[in-house]
Amino acid sequence: MLKIPYELWIGARYAGMARLRKRRGRRDGFISFISASSMVGIALGVAALIVVLSVMNGFQKEVRDRMLSVLPHIELYIPGAAPERVVEQWQRFASVAERNPEVKGAAPFVAAQAMVVRGQTLRGAQVRGIDPEREGQVSDLPQQMVSGKLSDLKPGSFGAILGSDLANMMGVKVGDTLMMMAPQGSISPAGFAPRMRQFTVAGIFSSGHYEYDSSLVFVDDEDAAKMFRESGTGGVRLRVQDMQRAPQVAVELSKTLPPYVMASDWSRNNRTWFAAVQTEKRMMFLILAIIVAVAAFNLLSSLVMVVKDKQSDIAILRTLGARPSVIARIFLVQGMLIGVVGTIMGVVFGILIAYNVDVIVPFIEGLLGVHFLPREIYFISELPSDPQSQDIVVIAVTSFVLSLLATLYPSWRASRLQPAQVLRHD
Repeated sequence: MLKIPYELWIGARYAGMARLRKRRGRRDGFISFISASSMVGIALGVAALIVVLSVMNGFQKEVRDRMLSVLPHIELYIPGAAPERVVEQWQRFASVAERNPEVKGAAPFVAAQAMVVRGQTLRGAQVRGIDPEREGQVSDLPQQMVSGKLSDLKPGSFGAILGSDLANMMGVKVGDTLMMMAPQGSISPAGFAPRMRQFTVAGIFSSGHYEYDSSLVFVDDEDAAKMFRESGTGGVRLRVQDMQRAPQVAVELSKTLPPYVMASDWSRNNRTWFAAVQTEKRMMFLILAIIVAVAAFNLLSSLVMVVKDKQSDIAILRTLGARPSVIARIFLVQGMLIGVVGTIMGVVFGILIAYNVDVIVPFIEGLLGVHFLPREIYFISELPSDPQSQDIVVIAVTSFVLSLLATLYPSWRASRLQPAQVLRHD
């Protein structure tokens, strides 16, 4: 039969994992209780860390994917160049970019800021001039149309496709008209006159991202170039095979394109937002790791109590020939078992919650009659979750290390007890 070292067996018994008698005394029951409370504290801390980091990962992934369903992975543009000139020559830059094997689509664009007016309602908008025939190569806009068709944008028709929330704010539908005002205008003896043009609503899209659904307007690229001659920026939008490699591809393109052509990837255009999310994730990890540290401190306190309670047992083991290192291992085993079991429980519980957030949160919202993520305030209206294995491993290792550190002092103190001094007082 396989012989189990007695220090392992005693440590497991102190941790509440084994029974020496069918009926336990009041003391043993109390020790088991404080061991169980230490396990639960560690499990709750680990579960909280996993759930929070999974939700933050899901939030970042969801917002990023919704952003890139509308925005390009890479933009090539010429600062200060007239949009009309860039639109006429965009294929020359696109052909150079498409030589890179990572690039799988290219389309022209004109970007500008404008004001849209309908009756007494006035809103600021981000205008994007696009080529309807090629737009599907660089974004998911054709699949996001909820009314009208992208092909209805034709040169000279001055049609516009609005985000669903912007259309609701303006109170327009397909076929209605609205006025668009460009920032630049003309100066006459009567004063400054902004450039205005009437556009017809040709369609409505919904990306699921409130910021874009409430501010984006798509028009034909040639119409946009004519409308925003001085204030617009023209260029080429690119989509690459792997969005994570977009920064590297942008650097590679900068080396092959003329020096006056700038390449900007999606991570650079949204650098502030993604940096803020990463910083918030790190801070949340540190803050919630304190919960695990508190549970580890509770483990230390409980082990000190166990050492105090088991002084007689320790003295008897020492008189029977047990070395101080053996006594230390007994309490190391107890603390490690509590830490390992608590960590495993927390990982399992945290993963179960993280993978079912989409069910749990709507149930709580329905129960309380509240909505945690209003569309008007947050980028998304649902709480996403994306558990990542590397985060779970880091959390589990952190929990185990803190538990192990918490056992060192009680184990050392137990190994320093002198049998004669303890037995003299019993």
